[in-house]
Amino acid sequence: MAEHDLMEKLVSLAKRRGYVFQSSEIYGGTGSVWDYGPLGVELKRNVKDAWWRAMVHERDDIEGLDAAILMHPRVWEASGHVAEFTDPLVECRNCHRRYRVDILLAETGAGDLPSARCPACGRTGEWTEPRQFNLMFKTFMGPVEEESSVVYLRPETAQGIYVNFLNVQTTARQRVPFGIAQIGKAFRNEITPGNFTFRTREFEQMEMQFFVEPGSDPEWFERWREARMNWMREVVGLSPERLRYHPHEKLAHYASAAGDIEFFFGGTIGDEGWGEIEGIHNRTDFDLGRHQEYSGKRLEYIDPANQKRYLPYIIETSAGADRVTLAVMANAYREEEVEGETRVVLGIKASLAPLKAGVFPLVKKDGMPDRATAIHEGLRRRGIPSFYDEAGAIGRRYRRQDEAGTPFGITVDGETMEQGTVTIRDRDTMQQERISEDRIADYLLERLR
Repeated sequence: MAEHDLMEKLVSLAKRRGYVFQSSEIYGGTGSVWDYGPLGVELKRNVKDAWWRAMVHERDDIEGLDAAILMHPRVWEASGHVAEFTDPLVECRNCHRRYRVDILLAETGAGDLPSARCPACGRTGEWTEPRQFNLMFKTFMGPVEEESSVVYLRPETAQGIYVNFLNVQTTARQRVPFGIAQIGKAFRNEITPGNFTFRTREFEQMEMQFFVEPGSDPEWFERWREARMNWMREVVGLSPERLRYHPHEKLAHYASAAGDIEFFFGGTIGDEGWGEIEGIHNRTDFDLGRHQEYSGKRLEYIDPANQKRYLPYIIETSAGADRVTLAVMANAYREEEVEGETRVVLGIKASLAPLKAGVFPLVKKDGMPDRATAIHEGLRRRGIPSFYDEAGAIGRRYRRQDEAGTPFGITVDGETMEQGTVTIRDRDTMQQERISEDRIADYLLERLR
């Protein structure tokens, strides 16, 4: 399978199996806005839960937060988003389609604007001069639409963490070094969104800001870089050969070090198929310093051991929940020839899979449907998501669940009715083994960790 075909195949599978739908599809859809269906919402939730568990539940030095989407507009002045959160925009003089310059050049392979061909109409070099375009969505708070009531949909979740730094530190009685983690929606009015859920105007971030004493920041940056790479490999299950760490050559004004964890999606995404799924940044004391300046409130930390007062430096890890979810699907997708037929499989790691088991009566008689239904309902009560299916040949039912990413298939047959045993089929190997009916839940739980 050619890599450039993968995204097209994923879009088709996502709709067919209920992972992702085009938003407002019955009205013709909304550009680059997507709805997560029954399986998609479960997969994305599992990704977020795995991140939260690793960041918050398994550590004593990171606290959770859920800050509001709407914030005081001065927050975005302090952060630099009002003045500097811009991208260069060009317009094709022939068809009037607009593009972000860097993405246009990357996706057309052109070295400069004069040699870039318009993806929509095919004309070359018919571009306006680039102009800066602010990516924040603007709205109004209250009944009157005037300049004094302007607010913004947050373009990132990090600022909510910074303005709550002292609130969390004092109430949780944390000492530096410690972190604050948050999962939440963010909004960017992207000029050139696309590539399915990779670049959208509404997305979800999994961000952690780790506050450290100045001077210790290079060591903590390396620690978090390594930890986040390990999480992508070991917890999410992304293939090591499709992961890389790409350091930034050009740093943002607030950063002293930065880099991206990139996944190889193929096609037109990113740098020759490599797309960012998480950024790691040493933001120095820029953010707390700016908010201290603009708010007039002291945000310094006082070390209780020596009464030393300082603005902590910040090591940021910022992962896209949508991009990581897409990477999980892209990493898992494969096609195999089995007995002369093509078998489509989503080999998602069992702990992240939306459904853990499919439950099937071999035939729709002899009490097998009732027995299978009882097993299905018992698994649900144990917190194991399962899917009951009695329609069609058993082989077709297996194939449907393979494509949905379900790691195990449980079949009720004649021996179940006589001896109380079932067959459990492994999605990846297609091997089957027979176990006692009363061991099903424990068998699955052992393999879902």
